[in-house]
Amino acid sequence: MRKIYTIETLNFENEQLHFSLNDIEVNLQLKPAAQLIADSDDFAFIYLLDAGDNYHYLRFPPSSWEQLVHILQKKQNPKLQLGEEVIELTNFYDELEMLVYNIEGNYNYGAEFVQMVEQHFKAILAE
Repeated sequence: MRKIYTIETLNFENEQLHFSLNDIEVNLQLKPAAQLIADSDDFAFIYLLDAGDNYHYLRFPPSSWEQLVHILQKKQNPKLQLGEEVIELTNFYDELEMLVYNIEGNYNYGAEFVQMVEQHFKAILAE
């Protein structure tokens, strides 16, 4: 069964961005799927986690986008705390950078979503 985890808070530990999932099942084995997609209907970025027979979603709403800007500025993949395990979300930086530049001015994503992305990521798009 697919689960969606909404990321609201992120923090820096040793110059590395971290976030954690506290409500995760102990025996659940999740691996980074190295893919980030845009959900323009719900105004979010979604990172896919491979759960074996399905995918779980890490949802990044606009309230977390300021930290996503830091990811692009530092050019680092964030880390996810899953119980005692810490995993790097592989390809997160590359996928996010590609999406932000692809969304800029591309109204196929919807005008409101495009405007939100352009506003939140203006420091990146200005480079």
